[in-house]
Amino acid sequence: MPRRLRGAAYQAFYRLPHGVRRRIVRFVVPKYLVGAVCIVRDSEAAEPGRLLLLRQPPGRGWGLPAGLLKKAEKPAVGAARELREESGVVIDPDDLTPAVPNAIVHAKGWVDTVFFGTVPASTTELVVDGGEVLEANWFPLDDLPRLTPATANLLGLYGIGPLAART
Repeated sequence: MPRRLRGAAYQAFYRLPHGVRRRIVRFVVPKYLVGAVCIVRDSEAAEPGRLLLLRQPPGRGWGLPAGLLKKAEKPAVGAARELREESGVVIDPDDLTPAVPNAIVHAKGWVDTVFFGTVPASTTELVVDGGEVLEANWFPLDDLPRLTPATANLLGLYGIGPLAART
């Protein structure tokens, strides 16, 4: 678009009432769902360590505690909430460390904010509801079970699991 035409379009846009501009932007800009993911390690495990994983329906692979953020919920708060709801593990949001990179944009229209945490597995009871989550368990990092593709890809970004060498 020529510079003069682009400038005229922006001037016309900014003359519109704020509410109209906002509706136009919401219509034109791509939409993303935003979630939070917890990568939780056993603080007592010898190297290479152990990782908390969940098996959810349909149960074809193991994944990480994760879920969508509620409206206006801070990512660390949402990550801690999802971890508690799905596994019974309680971590204060302030004790979660943002992963680097913290936000992972997926091709299918969602963004995950990723956090690391640790808890002592020997004194942390795992509680699942049997509906949303079928099982929760600790697995050695050098002997992980079959992971969901999304989990394998995400862990690989952080140098964990079967896809770690590819990233």
